[in-house]
Amino acid sequence: PFCREPYVSSAAEAERNIMKRIKAGDRVAFRQKGCQGKKEQNYSVAVDLLKKAARMGDVEAHSKLGELYHNGQGVERDMKKAVHHWEEAAIGGHPGARFVLGANDAFYGSKFNRAVKHFIIAASQGHDDALEQLKELYKNGKVTKGELAAALRAHQAAVDSTKSPQREAAAHATVAF
Repeated sequence: PFCREPYVSSAAEAERNIMKRIKAGDRVAFRQKGCQGKKEQNYSVAVDLLKKAARMGDVEAHSKLGELYHNGQGVERDMKKAVHHWEEAAIGGHPGARFVLGANDAFYGSKFNRAVKHFIIAASQGHDDALEQLKELYKNGKVTKGELAAALRAHQAAVDSTKSPQREAAAHATVAF
């Protein structure tokens, strides 16, 4: 397995490894290479690789495709396809995509009840911006005190569940090429 390979010592070695993983059909490698294409503004490559990763069930790839369709990068701008990809990502547990769906419902569709549900789910997955939106919607009378309290508790539980000494050490580690 690739996870047991030693750390790479150069960018060229990293590129060789990711291409080996793509040849092996690794959806994460397709997504990583697609995200690299997006970052380098090579949108046709990004769309192609992200679509392959999404077909394999990669929720992050679905989320990135949502962004590309929303912004019209490498594809014709298509909100229907953007929402479809964000929905697929949200169903797969992607809190950022869930947040975007909530924002889309609240700010473009005035579907506040639906937006609140999206924000509550995203907040319960530890998404900070979703929690902030719930606070704003509470101030505007769109969220009840009970809903906000439950979301705050769920958010804190999600954040607490990700804390560990190993994660703290990893956050401070750097890999040099």
